[in-house]
Amino acid sequence: MDLTLCMIVKNEEATLSRTLDSVKGVVDEIVVVDTGSGDRTREIAREFGARVYEFEWCDDFAAARNECLKHAQGDWILVLDADEVLVPEIVPQIKQAIASDRLLLINLIRQEIGASQSPYSLVSRLFRNRLDIRFSRPYHAMVDDSVAEILQREPNWKIASLPDVAIWHSGYHKDAIAAKSKFQKAQAAMERYIAYYPNDAYACSKLGALYVETGQIGRGINLLTKGLTAAAIDDSIVYELNYHLGIAYRQQQQFAKAKEHYQAAINTNVFPPLKLGAYNNLGNLFKEEGDLKSAEKAYKAALKIDPNFAAGHYNLGLTLKAAGNLAHAIAYYRQAIKIDPEHAEAHQNLAVALLKIGKMPESLAEFKRAIALHEQRRPFEAERLRRGLQEMGLM
Repeated sequence: MDLTLCMIVKNEEATLSRTLDSVKGVVDEIVVVDTGSGDRTREIAREFGARVYEFEWCDDFAAARNECLKHAQGDWILVLDADEVLVPEIVPQIKQAIASDRLLLINLIRQEIGASQSPYSLVSRLFRNRLDIRFSRPYHAMVDDSVAEILQREPNWKIASLPDVAIWHSGYHKDAIAAKSKFQKAQAAMERYIAYYPNDAYACSKLGALYVETGQIGRGINLLTKGLTAAAIDDSIVYELNYHLGIAYRQQQQFAKAKEHYQAAINTNVFPPLKLGAYNNLGNLFKEEGDLKSAEKAYKAALKIDPNFAAGHYNLGLTLKAAGNLAHAIAYYRQAIKIDPEHAEAHQNLAVALLKIGKMPESLAEFKRAIALHEQRRPFEAERLRRGLQEMGLM
């Protein structure tokens, strides 16, 4: 089965090589649609053997992605963006899956590197190359609508999900978002769409979440609540609506409602790794309220799903420290650092815990690591910590 990589790009010279490197020996052809680059994006794509086509941008991601599909010749399509890479370990699973004669679409787990909330998402990025599989929706474009129509006509087809992380996505770093004005572009595109489809639960979820993210809490709550009233909502959308309502009510200090929606999100029938954000945020709420037992339970539930969830280890360390269990807190801080060596807060809290039990040299070493890491992104915190240590006579 031949596999085609389809990409739409614009001014991606900084990251495109990394993406294309990740599919060497995996895909049989690369099709790139450029929507107006002014840098070396097109040249880099051609250096990797891509066929490059130009498309005039029209504020519609679905239109651009469908233009790319027109030029694909493989039996299967893999879709990546220039801020994503294919995880090497997933390749054997992909090759086995596309050899099936029953599968129409294969969902892939995407790890959101740098995301402040949920670290995983499920994306429909691997599917058969058919004329009737096309992207819809101008922003958050997806093929799910057309696939659903096919399944109604041809119920013999199946949809599957690969169990392991397939894509690493770095686009949630705040500097990357700001550099591309992603919030403004997304809001404009989705508001145009929802004006025509006001009862679309998926659109309510995405735009409502965006409103919450950009501080428009009331608008976000109204739209997310409206989404929950839509008929025949997919479980994954129910999860997102409740999850983002939890975030919104937390920001409004309405803790009871926040917990209610986080629990509703956890209770939905979705792929377990997607629930990590809800478990983690629920644990944070319990911790802030002083219910340390419930917080510990929530964090441990998250770690049962994903033992490599660094935030879960760190937050569990904070909870155990608050409960006076320094020995176990230290162990969880160390595990968080083992998974994410650049976790400045974990280094800092580990340093504090070590200081409390009298391990001065180890504590000072961790403080220095925390300061060095803070210097990169939070220089004011680095200076505050440095001054505090100087006042204590430790530096």
